[in-house]
Amino acid sequence: MRDARLLVDALRDPASVETLHSDQWTELISIARAESLIGSLAHRVKDVSLPDRVRAVLQDAIEAHDLARQQALWEADCARRALADYPGKIVLMKGTAYVAANLDAGVGRSIGDLDIMVAREDLPVVEAALLDAGWEWVKPDPYDDQYYRDHMHELPPLIHRERDRMIDVHHTILPLTAGPKPDAGAILDKAVRLADGLYVMAPSDMLLHSIAHLFADGDLAGGLRNLWDINHLVRYFSERNEDFWVELDARAKTHGLVDELARAMRLAARLYAAPVQNIYADKRKFSDGVYVRRLLARDGYGRETRKLTRFAFYVRSHWLRMPPLMLARHLWTKWRKGGKPSN
Repeated sequence: MRDARLLVDALRDPASVETLHSDQWTELISIARAESLIGSLAHRVKDVSLPDRVRAVLQDAIEAHDLARQQALWEADCARRALADYPGKIVLMKGTAYVAANLDAGVGRSIGDLDIMVAREDLPVVEAALLDAGWEWVKPDPYDDQYYRDHMHELPPLIHRERDRMIDVHHTILPLTAGPKPDAGAILDKAVRLADGLYVMAPSDMLLHSIAHLFADGDLAGGLRNLWDINHLVRYFSERNEDFWVELDARAKTHGLVDELARAMRLAARLYAAPVQNIYADKRKFSDGVYVRRLLARDGYGRETRKLTRFAFYVRSHWLRMPPLMLARHLWTKWRKGGKPSN
């Protein structure tokens, strides 16, 4: 395989896998595992004709992700109980939010750390409560700790000493040094309460958070999974609310994510046939092809390819996060300390 198009085609049109031969199935499963989309693929093709060997592999993936779903919800409840005395909103984010809200985007979705969002002024209270409940710092280095607190959109990551599960406590959705300045207060104000007292973001904010994470922050690593989330969220919310597109457009302006929204809609339509409005789909840009090239940079063994493209997006991710002088100082400090500049 030259790239990950085989996986995109399978997710977009499950019936397409019925003609795959043995080697192609090996490639598809390898790429899906590498992109953390094996659970999504398994659910997507479970109703089509599959070789017995393949069906067994995919059934194992479904069962593994069902267990991961239960673990994610359990970890969210652990955080809720640890913060029982905290009067503010505790907003679940990313994969845990999708499964807690029973969204299609949560079906088969790979879930790693628990991500929550609270008001920035409440960080000391939340931090203290989590430390008392058994979480401890992953990054004890003073420079890393101060960097997170001064410039990032979250506290340094914490890990529970007994359960070995990580939690990231956010106070907004992009680094403070990034170009766009999302309105964190507006996100908390509109958050939707769940039955257990936890919250998830309102539909437009949830979609824009996924978009910001993919296109305004990182280097597009894991981008096919994130774009699959975006595709699901677009379908789910637009089908249930006729005013969704108007609200989404207004919210993108509030958060300074108009360009990122347009890019996400174009690429979700291009790769996954997401039902986006024509105002987005009809305005393709030449640079979209570069993004697609980066998103599909896997070979049939699941290995990363296109080193130059990946490096360019790696540099871009740091450029997006901070001004040039700050970036130079940060990279110099990390180099002197012998660590890779991962933040």
